[in-house]
Amino acid sequence: MSSLHLLLLLDLLGVFAFALDGALTAMRAAHLDLFGVVALGVVTAIGGGLLRDVLLGNLPPNSFRTWYYLATATAGALLAFAGHRVLARLTRPLLLFDTAGLSLFCVTGALIALEAGVGAGQAVLLGCLTGVGGGTIRDVLVRRVPSILTGGLYAVPAMLGAVVVVAGVEAGADPLVPALAGAGACAALRIAGVVRGWHAPRATLTSPRDLD
Repeated sequence: MSSLHLLLLLDLLGVFAFALDGALTAMRAAHLDLFGVVALGVVTAIGGGLLRDVLLGNLPPNSFRTWYYLATATAGALLAFAGHRVLARLTRPLLLFDTAGLSLFCVTGALIALEAGVGAGQAVLLGCLTGVGGGTIRDVLVRRVPSILTGGLYAVPAMLGAVVVVAGVEAGADPLVPALAGAGACAALRIAGVVRGWHAPRATLTSPRDLD
């Protein structure tokens, strides 16, 4: 499989997973009609990639150059809407879809950034942005505190996955190997963070009385 085909496959899998997650999250957070559910699913699926491509100057963005991305995102959102009565009773699907999308997008975002010729640090940041961007836009639209700011580890796993990918590619490895390793590392840390209640370090605020 060529690197181009690998990128497309991983990207479309991430789009589908995030579309499912975005649509399900939207239905739980707000009472939306079919159009609203599909719109939130599509935004979640392609939002991070749009931000990445704009920053790279890759215009029009990849998701608008072909029909694959929007069709895949719409299909995922429609599937979530059709099966929402069953899926709404479950908590694991949301975590699994979210984790799959995050893991795949941090990998493809970093690989696309490297293909565009940016440095290693910039590729890591853009990989992380690709992973968390769509979900952040979705949360803002439904007036919810973005997941990147609350609840378990989110941006940190995406950053880890992007670092693994960039390090492997820079070391000369075939992109498939670091891509799978990066996605696995991101997924493992994300799930462990949710299950064990891990969080990134937080600042401890000092009350005014303690300053006296």
